[in-house]
Amino acid sequence: MKRKEVPEKSRKEEVTSAEFEALVRETVKGLPAEFARRLENVAVVIRAEPSARQKKESGGEEELLGLYEGVPYGERTHHDGPVFPDRITIFRGPILRSCQDRREIRRAVRDTVLHEFAHYFGLSDEHMIAEDIY
Repeated sequence: MKRKEVPEKSRKEEVTSAEFEALVRETVKGLPAEFARRLENVAVVIRAEPSARQKKESGGEEELLGLYEGVPYGERTHHDGPVFPDRITIFRGPILRSCQDRREIRRAVRDTVLHEFAHYFGLSDEHMIAEDIY
């Protein structure tokens, strides 16, 4: 998920790393049961910033708030064999830079986590835009 950056002088509040992690954890725990029970072999991690590779692969035009890396749920087969866990990475720095207050940070974390889980379940950005999910 991407978003334009808010100028630094406009930012009013930030949250600690622990508070940010709690917001991510709260969103993951709040996933509806019908989705939560389908989660398998996926890790949610928090990083300060995306790597140069992640920025480049995402197009690098806007701040990268989160990233799903893996094989979407509907595309998995029993022929895949053992694989590394899929990964949803939430980027703290870009989210904080894109928000002006705690309410916006909370919403951005929630929206980003849910957006990346939508990719895990096979929804593309184009589909989310067309269905007004994004």
